[in-house]
Amino acid sequence: MKILVINAGSSSIKYQMFEMPAEKVVAKGLLEKIGEETSKLTHTTDSKEHKIETKAADHSAGMKLILDTLVAPQTGVIKDISEINAVGHRVVHGGEEFTASCIINEHVIGSIERFADLAPLHNPPNLTGIKAAQKALPKVPQVACFDTAFHTTLPQTAFIYALPYDIYEKYRVRKYGFHGTSHKYITQRAAVMLGKKLEDINIITCHLGNGCSMAAVKNGKSIDTSMGLTPLEGLVMGTRTGDFDPAILFYLADKGYSVDDLNTMCNKKSGLLGISGISNDMRNLREQAEKGDKRAELAFDIFCYRIKKYIGAYTAVVGRLDAIVFTGGIGENTPIVRSQTCGDLEQIGVDIDEAANTAKSRSERTISSSASKVKVFVIPTNEELAIAQDTFSLAK
Repeated sequence: MKILVINAGSSSIKYQMFEMPAEKVVAKGLLEKIGEETSKLTHTTDSKEHKIETKAADHSAGMKLILDTLVAPQTGVIKDISEINAVGHRVVHGGEEFTASCIINEHVIGSIERFADLAPLHNPPNLTGIKAAQKALPKVPQVACFDTAFHTTLPQTAFIYALPYDIYEKYRVRKYGFHGTSHKYITQRAAVMLGKKLEDINIITCHLGNGCSMAAVKNGKSIDTSMGLTPLEGLVMGTRTGDFDPAILFYLADKGYSVDDLNTMCNKKSGLLGISGISNDMRNLREQAEKGDKRAELAFDIFCYRIKKYIGAYTAVVGRLDAIVFTGGIGENTPIVRSQTCGDLEQIGVDIDEAANTAKSRSERTISSSASKVKVFVIPTNEELAIAQDTFSLAK
């Protein structure tokens, strides 16, 4: 089966075409600047990268451009779009309703629309991508894969906030968690690396990129996660605050900050960028810290400290700990983050092998020493493959 995986943003469509069950990527690409005068498509196959500039007025036009590119003689990997057997869509928020991926029907579409106020920047463009794909491929099964689904196993003790309970009953204000597709994928891979059944593993997963989250996984299921009602809670991120005293917002409101000011500050001007005053990019921060920039160094130290604090808390939550897993752009590619985060954790059985940690590799690997009671893994995440796997399973 040929599975097309779609991740639609407000002005972009990211895609990959898989040959399943071989799990082979036969084409991938990114269409940017949808709705602008000139849209840019970068399309890659085994043989070549193609760059196309044209106008895609909306997502429907963008989807048509992608499908035309997939079948065109110079850029294509299929002869006709009828060869596409199913389409898998990333959907950020599934609320409490969706505990797993599912075939899309009118009820599912209605639910995604209903949850849009919980993810206003993501669910509407995700839905736009779904409708564009349905229009272009009306007879092809469409599957929704929810970022929140993996965390629907959280117990109430982990997801209920200490607010008046009717706030939860009326508005469903609770911890949902995100990056679930990534956490699920690396959990499954960690089970393989540990040589255990999924239901027998207790691990802590760390998805570290511009957005960061962690999950406590007990018996193969997520029982706590760092992000909350929105992706703002938890770790220090590229531009997001992570955990902080909410009374700060009331204090700043008294100083004249508007709701929009505070929202923008917390989501777009804080985190690594806010502390350093330089950048939200970890590579830039490391360069500046090595040159003696104290605020860049402080931002880095706070970033690692927060991860270590969550590791301690989640170790207590899962009980016996089998492994800690790092993934994401920072988690996979920044050895000093892993070594500083896992340093001084001998008391919980963690011992890093620095030679393995600093070795250049893009594959799954163990970076803990042979003496370490708790394994430490680096597992490159593959959310697109996870979506393709679920889509294949449902569509076949």
